[in-house]
Amino acid sequence: MTDSAPANAGPPGSTISTQVGEGTLSIGRNELGSIIIRDGVVAKIAACAAVEIPDAGAAATRVMGRRVPGGGRLGLRATDLEALPKTTAEIDGKRAFLSVKLSVRWPASVPNTTAQVRQHVRERVEELTGLSVSEVRITVADLVTSIAPPPRVR
Repeated sequence: MTDSAPANAGPPGSTISTQVGEGTLSIGRNELGSIIIRDGVVAKIAACAAVEIPDAGAAATRVMGRRVPGGGRLGLRATDLEALPKTTAEIDGKRAFLSVKLSVRWPASVPNTTAQVRQHVRERVEELTGLSVSEVRITVADLVTSIAPPPRVR
């Protein structure tokens, strides 16, 4: 059973499969059909990989450059080193371009932490998707100096 859909089915820039010549195979395509990986899936993989670095996490939502106090109660993103950072992915053929917006625990070195995040995200996305990661743009939106402890259960 083979898939008769063209290898580049779906919106432009949203798949890893490409047209292949007779008798050759590429990433995401074999004799049984093709595999399509959407931008959002790659972004989620990148976010999960970013929080595997101990000093990186999600940054609070900002309005006009300022953190929204009490935003967590309003359903907005709060600064949390355990939560997933905001990520976006753009796929162009077999290449991925990623953006990560995160917070860094203070006094950890921002250059060292971002270098670790960049390398780890690149490795995990390439390993799990087969895409070549061309760029990982990182924005450090917050330095975490203190995080309120979780509420105690009595």
